[in-house]
Amino acid sequence: MIVRSFHDLDDTEFDIQTPNWRSKRIILARDKVGFSVHETTLYAGTENEFWYANHIEAVMIVEGEGTITDLGTGETHELRPGSMYLLNEHDKHVVRPRTEIRTICVFNPPVTGREVHDENGVYPLITEN
Repeated sequence: MIVRSFHDLDDTEFDIQTPNWRSKRIILARDKVGFSVHETTLYAGTENEFWYANHIEAVMIVEGEGTITDLGTGETHELRPGSMYLLNEHDKHVVRPRTEIRTICVFNPPVTGREVHDENGVYPLITEN
């Protein structure tokens, strides 16, 4: 059994902070459970373009409001607490928070925690030995 708290990750190597968002990585590839779990906060008024070409991501909105736009179709959806989106086709997308949005994200395959978004918003596929 693994028991951890997101609060214990504050200001550690597992607490990734950028001008647009903050991501606390609580379950990673090294835990060998087949997925990773993150608490990600997107800051109000930012525009966040992502494309997880190597991962499937499920995102549950816990707090806040905004929109997500599928860049392949142009379709925009409202986000609010209780909303979920699944990037099951490696969808390129933009999230625009009107207020600060707090999410819980699950990635498959799991991330290692060493990934950095490239110029296209993509995480490289890094595996654990």
